[in-house]
Amino acid sequence: MHSWEVGLMPRERDPLVVGRVIGDVLDPFIRSVPLRVIYNSREVANGCELKPSAVVNRPRVEVGGTDLRTFYTLIMIDPDAPSPSDPHLREYLHWLVTDIPATTGAAYGKITRTKNDKSS
Repeated sequence: MHSWEVGLMPRERDPLVVGRVIGDVLDPFIRSVPLRVIYNSREVANGCELKPSAVVNRPRVEVGGTDLRTFYTLIMIDPDAPSPSDPHLREYLHWLVTDIPATTGAAYGKITRTKNDKSS
């Protein structure tokens, strides 16, 4: 299981820092649970770029943790929409899921659909 947890990668090499997601879009934070994001059969890693055709449908998202009484919120945004050279729609919200129980996945949370959500 690929996990993004504290101590996994030095902060100066963390793709979220290098790509200026942390510091520009997010304040620094401590990762508290493993998280996996999978589009079709491809697991997403911090800093990887995906073509729009690869992300048409919602991904499978697995949330770690140990206590089903703990809930998480997933916010999927595009930090430099529509493109890195012209990010006038920065932080475009693609998907919001609340109340995801630990040890499960986004499918067990409450999904807030966005205007462009084409999934059923």
